[in-house]
Amino acid sequence: MEHLSLDIAQLLAGALVLVSFMLLYQDRLQGLINIFALHAFVLTLSVAWQAYIQHAPHLYVTAGIALIFKALVIPISLRTIIKRLRIHRTVEMIGGVGVTMLIGIFLTALSLVVMLPATASADPLAREDIAFALAIVLLGLLMMVTRRNAVSQIIGFMSLENGLILAAAGANGMPLVVEISVAFSVLIAFIIIGVFLFRIRERFDTVDLYHLDRVRGERN
Repeated sequence: MEHLSLDIAQLLAGALVLVSFMLLYQDRLQGLINIFALHAFVLTLSVAWQAYIQHAPHLYVTAGIALIFKALVIPISLRTIIKRLRIHRTVEMIGGVGVTMLIGIFLTALSLVVMLPATASADPLAREDIAFALAIVLLGLLMMVTRRNAVSQIIGFMSLENGLILAAAGANGMPLVVEISVAFSVLIAFIIIGVFLFRIRERFDTVDLYHLDRVRGERN
């Protein structure tokens, strides 16, 4: 039974890494939002499973927060934002899909090579989740670096934060008050970012960061 629990936990964490690659591959905003909702749903399953095998009821609260806010509220809000801003289009990548995916594979391999030996004395359940979580964090950072659209960078940031939640849940969880404060901080940050997106759209008629940098350069 213990081996089965470990296998399922690893399967869910590995699935989260796979969905992170799907985020990297996607180049349309609507598809990107849908895949992020899937990312949050897989995170919900992973954290709920950790709650079950660790006998940690407070992790069910974390799973519930991820399901309600990240899998439902935030994707619906993002769809509303892009509909009102009329930015249904392809998101340009720096370097192209092929190069981005290769870098993502390298970062994932690097995470496993670095973290598994470094956590050799840790609990097997925790060390696997931490290694996968680092890969998710790095893939989120890669998405933020290679995307020029502000909305896609927001999604990259939130997928990065999903990796941090996975790491915390795998390492015997975190205090409930910290989880709730982090969730509300992310929600408040999302609301502020949404307001800024509307203001940027009103001022420059685009949310492409390349064009914003160009306008700033012209003014300098």
